[in-house]
Amino acid sequence: MTDIRKFAVTPTTQLHLRDANDEPMFADGTDGQPDAARPLVAVLYGPGSKAFKKAQAAASNRTIDRLKKKGKSDLTADEQARENAEFLAACTVELQNVELDGLRDEALALAVYTMPELGFIAEQINKHINDWANFSQQSATK
Repeated sequence: MTDIRKFAVTPTTQLHLRDANDEPMFADGTDGQPDAARPLVAVLYGPGSKAFKKAQAAASNRTIDRLKKKGKSDLTADEQARENAEFLAACTVELQNVELDGLRDEALALAVYTMPELGFIAEQINKHINDWANFSQQSATK
């Protein structure tokens, strides 16, 4: 017999963010050059976490509320991007070595994820959090 919990996933993972050219991103050092000791990292809740489930429920509730009010579920591109950004921000524990207008925590994540010119970040986070393998015990120990 095997205790099935040995296959359980971890609630969070870290993702080293990559730029639009698929190169790893680093914070600027004191000399203005990328500092390899300071990667830009997103710490994310995964599909096996309560926070992720809560974010999914909130997204579903927004859809239901919209249906009740408008009688349709169609979203404009801007509304769709905003809803996706809200979901991703709720799934973000923190963004490390990332700054934007002095924002912190969920406000920082939401700002980053709603900027069209940084859309590649939201895209890679979406892909990462929807892959259970990124939250496996083996992934956490690599």
